[in-house]
This record gives sequence, structure tokens and C-alpha cells, in this order.
Amino acid sequence: MELHNLTLRVGQSEKDLLAVCERKLRAPCADFRILRKSLDARDKSNIKWVYSVECSDKPLKKSERIFPQIKGGAPRVYIAGAGPAGLFCALRLIEYGIRPVLFERGKRVEERRADVEKFRKEGVLDPESNVQFGEGGAGTFSDGKLNTQTHGGYNRDVIELFLRFGAPEEIGYLSKPHIGSDRLFSIIRNIRAHLLDAGAEIRFGGKLTDVTVKDGKLCAVEGNGVREDADALVLAIGHSARDTFEMLFRRGLAMEQKEFAVGVRIEHLQAEIGKAQYGRLYTKLPAAEYKLVSHASERAAYTFCMCPGGSVIASASEEGGLVVNGMSDYARDGLNANSALAAQVKKSDFASDHPLAGVAFQRKIERAAYAAAGGGYRAPVQLAGDFLAGKESTRFASVLPTYAPATAFAPVSAYLPAELCDTLKTALTDMDRRLKGFACPDAVLTGVETRTSSPVRILRGDDLQASAAGVYPCGEGCGYAGGITSAAADGLRVADAIAQKYLRGQ
Repeated sequence: MELHNLTLRVGQSEKDLLAVCERKLRAPCADFRILRKSLDARDKSNIKWVYSVECSDKPLKKSERIFPQIKGGAPRVYIAGAGPAGLFCALRLIEYGIRPVLFERGKRVEERRADVEKFRKEGVLDPESNVQFGEGGAGTFSDGKLNTQTHGGYNRDVIELFLRFGAPEEIGYLSKPHIGSDRLFSIIRNIRAHLLDAGAEIRFGGKLTDVTVKDGKLCAVEGNGVREDADALVLAIGHSARDTFEMLFRRGLAMEQKEFAVGVRIEHLQAEIGKAQYGRLYTKLPAAEYKLVSHASERAAYTFCMCPGGSVIASASEEGGLVVNGMSDYARDGLNANSALAAQVKKSDFASDHPLAGVAFQRKIERAAYAAAGGGYRAPVQLAGDFLAGKESTRFASVLPTYAPATAFAPVSAYLPAELCDTLKTALTDMDRRLKGFACPDAVLTGVETRTSSPVRILRGDDLQASAAGVYPCGEGCGYAGGITSAAADGLRVADAIAQKYLRGQ
């Protein structure tokens, strides 16, 4: 039986839920499972946890799904990219008896982590092993958020797979689940070990360099110059695989421009966000989050990938370009909160109607930000109060930037077009009306955040195949997802489509 709207006071133990269930049922309860947990902070004088639970007079059992097996010769399936879309696609294919080959241009997560740390400390960029490229994808260096605006059974499948490979139990029921960058590392290692044990092949440092299409159908793939016959290719390439987009365009795959957003990372003191969201109880609650949208200008603006208690990280993947992102560990115990503050980029902003014009737009801004801070992967920073007042910053106040390797004072207007700056200024003031202190003059704006989502969509039909049969665009990079959960869910969806195609032919 399911029970809903059960409440606990802040500080009350979840062990008390059993007694709450029994009082509600007026009967003993042998077992219960939390289905959903959320925080009701609408009344700061009466903040409470709200639960939905399943309870029973017998021990609750977990159900296991059985997948039909493809008989005879399994198809030769290649997956380009070992981010959430690629890894979860591979996990699902294994369940059908298909042993895929994964091309991953970057390194194993352990080596990749060392490269990212070297970049942070020394400003030495490895263009093939960084925050954007490598095992686990760009989401590995994030807050590990699993909430999504998409709906459907695949989202539950994603959560269950994360739990299977070591994610904390509460992601199964929290309304805003997160794993944290530190815990994602071990989960990714566990996934890799399972895939290899099950017969999958993972080729690190193996970039997809070409595809062969004949009579509208995929014939072969090429990784680092080695050509192999292929029945299917899953393009889980991520939103930063610009050279791969260019190769696929040359090979005639249909694609189109896609709108995205560009902006900065905004940092506040985490304690001030906590006070604004929860009042005096903020120290007794998890690190406070926020999600804000502004329609006060012609262009929409919004916060994205908010990282409580986190840091701003160097996220470039190309020499001479500056990119930032945000990251939090599971504990979310850092001094600062940070989030992307991004403004809508329209197709009319692009210089041409070429499908990859958005890539050129991003690159131009990234290079301008790099130059504005004086090179060396220093990030340009400006205080929010100075940004609103139209003057340059010369010193920090209560908020210190977390970005490394270094920062340099430079106005946001030095790298973002005037119309985007105007939108962000209006949004700051507008958002401050809903979250007191958001436009705090001491808040630090660090540029530039350009990789909010893919600037291109590789077209696919109802059967999830591209203009070339056998090619399956997948995940965030190809324009079909917007975060870890939705990308992983799309990987599962594509795997099912591939398997069903061959099951029907048996």
C-alpha cells in the first residue's frame, strides 16, 4: 500500500516513518520503502520533509526485468562516446546479448581526473582529456544532478542502474537527486568493469574519425584510421565534439542549427543562499539550491547546473579558448554556491545559415574571453555590482572566486555581445526579486559559460535513425537531451530501438 503526504520535522529521524505509517494504517507494518522525499520550505517558520512511502505487512521484494536475447549472429554495434548516453546504451545492449564496441576519444576516468587537476593547477590543457572529453562525459565534473524535466519510464531505469553501480540510496526517492562528482568516479569505474566482464570492448584514445555510407546506409566506421564493417553506430559524442560534427557534416548526415544559451558562472556565499531559501533553519538542512528563470527581456535568461557548496572549474577543450563550468562533491560543503547565469542565443545571432554556425558563435566568444583575461587560461571575472553599474572591477569583497588556475579582472562586455549583456543585467535584477541577494554586489561573475547544450541537432526519424540508416544520433551532443538523466535515458531508448530491429528479424 502507498501512503502519501507523510511529514517529518527538520531534525526528526527517518526511523520515525515506520511509526507514522503504522499510525496512519492503524496496523503493524513489517516493511516500508521511501518512494519520494521532498522539502517543503514555502513557510520558513514551518519547514518540513514530505514523504510518499510503500508499506507492507510482508518484506518488500524487488522485481527484476528479463530481456529477450538476440539469437544467431549479433549485430556489430559501435558507440562513439562513453558519456551517460554511450555508457547506458552499452549497458542496455549487453542485456540483449549484443556486445558493443565503444570509441572514447579521451582517457579512463582515473587518468582523466589527473589531467583535469593538472589543468587546474598548472594551466596545461590536454585537448583530448579534460572536463569535456573522457570516460563519463562532461557530467562527470558537475554536481551529478539526476533531476530532469523529461518524463517516462526510462528515467526510472536510469536511477535503478545508477543504484546498481553504487549510487547513494537516496537518489531513488529524493525529488532533487544528486550524486556528486566525487562519487561519480567510482560509479563509472564500476560500469566499465561490468561492461568489460560482459564482453563489451572499450577503446580509450579511440576517436571516431570517419564513417562510410553507401546507398543511404552505414557500411563501416573508422576509429583513429582503422576501418571496420559496422551494422549500427550510436553517436553519443557529447556537445563539444566539434571536429566530429564537421566530419559527419562532410559525410552528408542531415543536421540543423539549434538554439542554446551563453553566459557566466555566478558565485555567492553558500550561507547567504541558505539564509535566503530557508531562514534560520538553513544550518540544519542540506545545502540550499535554486533554479531561476527570467522573461523580463526579449530574450529569456535562466540559471543552469546550480552547484551548492561547489567550485567553478576550467572546462576548455580547445587551445586558445576559455570555458567554465561548475562542480560539486557529494557533501556540497564548499564555501561558495555557483550556477550558470545564461541568456538565450537565437539562430538570428549566427553569422550564417550553416548547420554548424552555432559552433563558430561559441568559439568566437570563448576566444574573446581567453584574450580578455590575458591568456594562459586565466578566467575573466567581474563583480555583479560593477557589472550592473557598467564599471570595471578592481578588487574582490566578501565572495572570492573558486576558479583555478587563475583569474583576471575584465568586464563581461569584453567577450559577450551587448544584447546578451543587457539580458543578463535585466535578469540579475529580476531574479533578485525572487531570491533575495541574488544580485548581491559582491557576487562574482566568471566567464565564459558556452557549453550549456549542443549548438547542433543531428536529425533522426521516428525509428531514431539518422539520414543514413544504421546511424543513431543519441544524447545531449546530438540535440536530444539536456543533462545526465535525459542523456542516459536516450541511450537506453536507442539501445532498445537497435535491439528491437534485430529481434523482429529473428
